[in-house]
Amino acid sequence: MSSKFLNRLTAVTLVVSMIAVTGCKKFLDQKPITDVDASQVFTDVSTTYKAIAGVYSRLVGDAGYGIRLSLYYPLDNDEMQGPTGTSDNDRRDIARYAATPGNAQITNPFNQLFQGIEFANICIDNIPKMGMYTNGSEQEKKQLRRMYGEALTLRAQFYFEAIRNWGDLPAHFVSASTMSLTDPFPVRTNADTLYNRLLSDLAIAATLVPWKSEVTSIGDVLDERITKGSVKALRARIALFRGGYKLYTNGTVQRPADYLTYYQMAKQECSEIMSSGQHSLNPNFKTLWKDQVNARAITDPNGELMFQASAIGLNAAEDTKLGYYNGPRVNNLGNSSVNPLPTYIYLFDSTDQRRDVTLAFYFTLLNGNRQGQAITNLVDGKYRRDWITNPVIAPTNAIQYFSLKWQIIRFSDVLMMYAEAENELSGPTTTAYDAINMVRRRGYGKPITTPDATVDIPSGLSKADFFKYLVRERALELGGEGIRKYDLIRWNLLAAALSESKANMLKMSTSTVMVNPTYMAGYPSYCLTASLPTSMYYYSATTSDNNNIGGLWYNSLYKTAPTATPSGTTKVTWLSSGINTTCVARYATGYATGKGELLPLPQPAIDANPNLRPQNPGY
Repeated sequence: MSSKFLNRLTAVTLVVSMIAVTGCKKFLDQKPITDVDASQVFTDVSTTYKAIAGVYSRLVGDAGYGIRLSLYYPLDNDEMQGPTGTSDNDRRDIARYAATPGNAQITNPFNQLFQGIEFANICIDNIPKMGMYTNGSEQEKKQLRRMYGEALTLRAQFYFEAIRNWGDLPAHFVSASTMSLTDPFPVRTNADTLYNRLLSDLAIAATLVPWKSEVTSIGDVLDERITKGSVKALRARIALFRGGYKLYTNGTVQRPADYLTYYQMAKQECSEIMSSGQHSLNPNFKTLWKDQVNARAITDPNGELMFQASAIGLNAAEDTKLGYYNGPRVNNLGNSSVNPLPTYIYLFDSTDQRRDVTLAFYFTLLNGNRQGQAITNLVDGKYRRDWITNPVIAPTNAIQYFSLKWQIIRFSDVLMMYAEAENELSGPTTTAYDAINMVRRRGYGKPITTPDATVDIPSGLSKADFFKYLVRERALELGGEGIRKYDLIRWNLLAAALSESKANMLKMSTSTVMVNPTYMAGYPSYCLTASLPTSMYYYSATTSDNNNIGGLWYNSLYKTAPTATPSGTTKVTWLSSGINTTCVARYATGYATGKGELLPLPQPAIDANPNLRPQNPGY
């Protein structure tokens, strides 16, 4: 997008939002007001606070993590796939790697990310110029420094999201009103160069933003805003992408020669978070999602939810459709448009408690009963309408915006990023094992810090085999969180993951034994059998909380099914040719290496700035 276009959009004004800090102190309970000149905004702490809220607001809405960046763009991968239906030059084609520059779902997210960058730039340009920034009280200075660091961090997040989807982009690090005077039609800058700038900015931001435990001491409330741990975690994530494989404009997928420099950077950031004592895992995976995320809790006592995109308003501009577009239906309300692969279902161990949170095996009827679903009709389950409290949403309510917060970074990701970086640098050390095993133990409901041979990954692994376990563990822990496709790209494993998942789904469609993947640790041994059920039977009247935990299913997911329908149950199809016709037929059908790693640049952006050419490879 050109600076000239951005300048027309925002001029020297900043859209800000009123903050209604209610009794629950929800940071983004906001009501839009009018455009105001920067000189009127950056006058004191309270007005600057409203400007920062305006920057945060660009994370959500339909064009942000409200639905498109979170639930359209990360698909298809080896966990989840996008919606059923014919090609549409819209959301379905994005999931199938068949998007065109004119796809209607590409332009608005691209524009909103650059709008977020512009709003952040205005804050970055103006906050340090405030008299109060250097001459205010100690509390005022700390609060303004925090907001300056937040603006740097938010700009990094917007840019990171844009780079991982579109690659090389214009360097837009000053406000459009300034940039348009000298460079109204900027050319694209190499993604690695942009990443370097973001990493440098985040190093500065980490010196300005307080740790979670320091927030109240500077006069701020403990809420959903970015803290030092968030900054460091984002820096670690971007460092791994900077050191990872990416599609370059010459059509090659490569990793930079100095990649270990960035793995070291990621390791250092994660190590500092881990040793800070500021963040920990919620002991119960289900509680984390059901009673924190879906209960719309304001604060997180463990600090596991490190970076969240908050949403309010029940509208397309600043809310989210999480739980409606992607979760289990309630009273047949919902889209059910993000579906777990049958192969992913069987990647989970039968005792892994994350399975029944990450995957939703049921829809809920008007009377509250659960209705078991066929394997081709399951949905991802971390965001669920039927888990929402504070307040509960009535089953007859047809609203689609639930104000659920998209989770950008969790502490479990920090632990696994540390394990990955440590292994790449030094092999599978004791600290690498400890980090990944803490995540695993929590997933199985075990004490997090106590070694447990029944769930810990095997000791004595080679560097290559440890990495394969890490690839699998990230799938099990972070499923449906918009991370997997981009992980596979930076590891240069996307082609293998898509191809091997497709091959195993074809095997499942004929009840043929699957084979273990080459790119990650394999399935539980008891899943590699021709005896998996062709039918499942659910209890016809159950209000169980979710599948096997609450008694939804009569029979096992892992053993041959009864031939006759047991009394009091209803039959649904499980392994059958429907996996081929329903899942495989639409799965990543347009993917090609050297193209599918990036989306096409939106045509309207190229029309506004011809210097964005050439188009991304393959488009």
